[in-house]
Amino acid sequence: MNITVIGTGYVGLVSGTCLADMGNNITCVDIDEKKVQEMQQGKIPIYEPNLEELFQRNIAGNRLHFTTNLKEAIKDSTIIFLALPTPQDKDDSADLSYIEAVAHDLGNLIDGYKIIINKSTVPVGTSDKVKEIVASHTEIEFDVVSNPEFLREGYAVKDFMEPQRIIIGSRSEKAKKILSKLYKPFISIKRPIIFMDERSSELTKYASNTFLATKITFMNEVANLCEKIGADVDMVRIGMGSDARIGNRFLFPGIGYGGSCFPKDVNALVKSSDDAGYDFKILKSVLHINVKQKKSLVPKVNRYFDNNLSNKKIAIWGLAFKPSTDDIREAPAIDVINELLLKDDVQISAYDPEAMPNMKRIYGDKIHFAANAYEALENADCLLICTEWSEFISPDFSKMIALMKSPVIFDGRNIFDLEVMDTNGFHYESVGRKIIKS
Repeated sequence: MNITVIGTGYVGLVSGTCLADMGNNITCVDIDEKKVQEMQQGKIPIYEPNLEELFQRNIAGNRLHFTTNLKEAIKDSTIIFLALPTPQDKDDSADLSYIEAVAHDLGNLIDGYKIIINKSTVPVGTSDKVKEIVASHTEIEFDVVSNPEFLREGYAVKDFMEPQRIIIGSRSEKAKKILSKLYKPFISIKRPIIFMDERSSELTKYASNTFLATKITFMNEVANLCEKIGADVDMVRIGMGSDARIGNRFLFPGIGYGGSCFPKDVNALVKSSDDAGYDFKILKSVLHINVKQKKSLVPKVNRYFDNNLSNKKIAIWGLAFKPSTDDIREAPAIDVINELLLKDDVQISAYDPEAMPNMKRIYGDKIHFAANAYEALENADCLLICTEWSEFISPDFSKMIALMKSPVIFDGRNIFDLEVMDTNGFHYESVGRKIIKS
């Protein structure tokens, strides 16, 4: 099929590349001329495991194309994906200005039947709004479909190629038939297409993301209680996760959630609920708790150093909001660094395998960016772990002790075993577990 993908951000580029790998002819559209030129030359603009191989293969196979010309891009395409940003607006709602602008353009440009698909996460009613905008410019037949993405950064290629389910919100039998054909290579008995109306589809995406954010936040609260009463959150997590009604995913406590989806989507659903006259109290609590949780390592550091961080050197491992990505949007590391920089004469030395270029754009020379994990530890008074990259999990503890001024670790992701920390002589504080004192 000939398909147009408007927007070459995370969702658009992954979706377009994976669809091209199934033999479709994909044209990706973006208004950023420099970015488009670089992609045309084979330079991928984001880091995502396994994506670059598919990207290069489909460019070489002449199935993946990039342009700034929307009119030419949609000329031969029946299917048009909208993979546009919906950033959080000042009032916490999702900003639909990009989608609305493109909808106006499409209304003026389409010259035959098109299926316009909202792939972005959008508030309930957005499909109706897009349909109204397009229809204000044309009498040509078209359908607007909600087809939300469920891609996890770090696993996006696998998630697209092997989806747990595909949600299609449409009441058009014509659109359903075409999209069933498009997604046939991706579905099976265990990976079905679920058809529903557009509004239910839009809410399904928000409900899914906000439920997971709530589950994470609940476990963080349990972990905080464990610290107060002397319980071990690891044991509680295992006990809870063995219950099939609960499951063992998203039960790992830490210093809060971040990224491009959960924070924005929780805020957006709260705003939509308020607008509808419903007080979504659980989600409001999730927002409040997560803000505090993202900074929760800093009080532990202050307590250990008797609130005197003057001239202390603090090492940080992990800057991305999660491993296997360079994405720092809403990353807890930012909250931690901002809190620490409020203290006089604190030195921060940070390392992340992928996210340092993005973090440098925020902090410049306010913090030191180390060449590797061990360099960050040189003469450090303590280490804070903010992202659970696999390369941090089995380090040389003897080397760490030799490099650090003091063997002190504050672990926001619980990556180390308590007994190992005790045996190696670290002062070790994690989330929801007992403190190991050196």
